[in-house]
Amino acid sequence: MSVLAQWIREAAPPKSSFKVDDIPDLSGKVIIVTGASAGIGKETTKALLAHGAKVYIAARNQSQSEETIRQLKETTGSEAVFLKLDLANLKAIKAAAEEFLSKETQLHVLFNNAGVMVPPVELVTTDGYDLQFGTNVLGHFYFTKLLLPTMIETAKTSSDGKARVVTTSSSGHLFGNLDFETFKDGPKRRKPTNSLYCQSKFGNVVFATELARRYGDQGIVSTSLNPGNIKSDLQRHVPAIARSFINTFVLWDTPKGALTQLYAGTAPAAAELNGKYLVPWARVSSPRKETQDPELGKKLWNWLEEEVKDI
Repeated sequence: MSVLAQWIREAAPPKSSFKVDDIPDLSGKVIIVTGASAGIGKETTKALLAHGAKVYIAARNQSQSEETIRQLKETTGSEAVFLKLDLANLKAIKAAAEEFLSKETQLHVLFNNAGVMVPPVELVTTDGYDLQFGTNVLGHFYFTKLLLPTMIETAKTSSDGKARVVTTSSSGHLFGNLDFETFKDGPKRRKPTNSLYCQSKFGNVVFATELARRYGDQGIVSTSLNPGNIKSDLQRHVPAIARSFINTFVLWDTPKGALTQLYAGTAPAAAELNGKYLVPWARVSSPRKETQDPELGKKLWNWLEEEVKDI
């Protein structure tokens, strides 16, 4: 199947056989959703709270997150917990992980949901990385790395022997690759911002697959997914005319975008999907084959480890 044919297939999925009502009872489960103050993350948190989970909204904007927490309590009767997390700042990521670990001894599911899409190319992270790669890939890698020991211990006492890491990629990964010379700021990074976005989404799949290889035998279930072409705050950097067009003719409503990651993070059957890639709605598919190269996975993992070793 060509890349374009696969993109079209994922953009127009069949009706979902998985519904929010199919989520099992999550009482006693501790879950983190990054970027959950709005969009797909907010819808994901809403469903998790409604099924009894204790959910941490890990996000930068405290006032927006607190308003989201208020709204979701009115809707679900349950109150999420705010965790200040700036994925574009490595020291802030470490502080967020330490704050969480000071409060909790278990973590059953980590939704690496947050993302940056097509910002102005001149924007970089606090530490000088491309904003999209630094946030979407490096930031989530470091946050996951810091929480992994707790997740491995959690898996040992879980009823299914698993703890899950769900990483949100997109169909944009189909058009990406990894150019290691563009991960940090410099002349070679000055590419079209949409190509840097696709690179980061490609990187999400490579990371999730390598995580599955390295930690699957310790109870970690790592999946990546395309949530669908969804209306959300993610498109805030898209020019107004283009945004109006895609919102009208291309994008699905936000609640749809939560379905696939909710399946990956909660469905009993999804506990057996380590290393898999999912597409709308809650279906296992195949990512671009280059993302599955073990040598590329090892190379990216080693690069990521090197970047965070002295934080």
